[in-house]
Amino acid sequence: MRKQKRRQIFENVEIVDAGAKGKTIGKAPDGRVVFLTNAVPGDVVDVQTTKKRKAYFEGEAITFHTLSDKRVSPECKHFGVCGGCKWQAMGYEHQLFYKQKEVENNLRRIGHLDLPEISPIIGSQKRYFYRNKMEFSFSDSRWLTLEEIQSGKEIKNKNALGFHIPGMWDKILDIEKCHLQEDPSNAIRLATKEFAIQNDISFFNPRNQNGMLRTMMIRTSSTGEIMVLIQFFEDVGSKRNLLLDHLAKSFPEITSLLFVINRKQNDTIYDQEIVCHAGRDHIFEEMEGLRFKINAKSFYQTNSEQAYELYKVTRELAGLTGNELVYDLYTGTGTIAQFIAKKAKKVIGIESVLEAIEDAKANAIQNNINNVHFYVGDMKTVLNEDFVNENGKPDIVITDPPRDGMHKEVVQQLLNIAPKKIVYVSCNSATQARDLEMMKNRYSIVKVQPVDMFPQTYHVENVVLLEKL
Repeated sequence: MRKQKRRQIFENVEIVDAGAKGKTIGKAPDGRVVFLTNAVPGDVVDVQTTKKRKAYFEGEAITFHTLSDKRVSPECKHFGVCGGCKWQAMGYEHQLFYKQKEVENNLRRIGHLDLPEISPIIGSQKRYFYRNKMEFSFSDSRWLTLEEIQSGKEIKNKNALGFHIPGMWDKILDIEKCHLQEDPSNAIRLATKEFAIQNDISFFNPRNQNGMLRTMMIRTSSTGEIMVLIQFFEDVGSKRNLLLDHLAKSFPEITSLLFVINRKQNDTIYDQEIVCHAGRDHIFEEMEGLRFKINAKSFYQTNSEQAYELYKVTRELAGLTGNELVYDLYTGTGTIAQFIAKKAKKVIGIESVLEAIEDAKANAIQNNINNVHFYVGDMKTVLNEDFVNENGKPDIVITDPPRDGMHKEVVQQLLNIAPKKIVYVSCNSATQARDLEMMKNRYSIVKVQPVDMFPQTYHVENVVLLEKL
């Protein structure tokens, strides 16, 4: 029989820093680091450990002796139970400080890079209600709060429409009000839940794999348009249409009302047929007069206003004069490529997702942009010598890879191509630092500009300008 590990309690631990993935940092009595999920730098707390490793502990604060002057009262009543917005208890100016610090630490410690003075992080004007896309899950066996459990009352209604409890694939926290997306997002979600309960439309049970209502996605845009997609597991046509008709009538501002029938084990929609119930099958986003068609499967930066700031930084660092050939790697739906096109001679966008490239081409036609060309394929195979010979050697490369960063073969190909400038946009400064280390003997870092896209979270974007030595 395996011996159960005993949890330890450390008293009067001062929280001194914030680290990776939003965890805060203290020191155990033996000098080892303790990572916590529910404290703020400056707090003095008693810690109960949850994990013990060779070099560190993980734990949670169980008693607060001194509260940090960096603390603020969280806006959301679900804070601490919901897995999102983990930094709500920390003042926004302090969030920005630790985000900038993380970028610098990663570039120095992981990349061992020589850095210029890092530009002050660009904060978000909106600190709440900034997301243009939210996804919610239905459940017939919602997560019960500690207060509900301790009340001893019989809980009859266990239906939920909200978010997964962190680390629990089958437990959904019912959300009364989310502070991430502007109304009518909350109103649409609550009306959907209420109507479904009143009309006996069943909620999904992931363990038993039964029930009608599975997920809900709400997208909004800066143009005021709204998309709602309901994902059904079981399809009872009369009840499906009853709910969708109710939403269309109750919220005439919905531009695109869609549904999908998904009987798979997982709830991803990218291999599913999307059906338009009312309105059109897309909405539009706008930026500097450019219009981007967004469908249910499209990728678009989830903070529209800060995406504009990020793209302006990218364009500024590229320093375009109108004579440059630019490669835009991991172009997605071609938003950056089209945003910079009027200041470049020609832009070549490359992306692995076929649907994204189809969207990019359609948007370029709609925006009357003729100097952008898009190619689809795996970056490490598409970006080769033949491709460069056919399309021309780029003067500037913009790269905005996923969180895992660039494949080492892509980095090597960039070194072979040797453009004058590389603008590296990243949502993960740790993998960005790894990639930059591979280029440091051929390129110097001229500018580093962090941009905060997601207030109340630990996530941060970072843009680095590289110039050939």
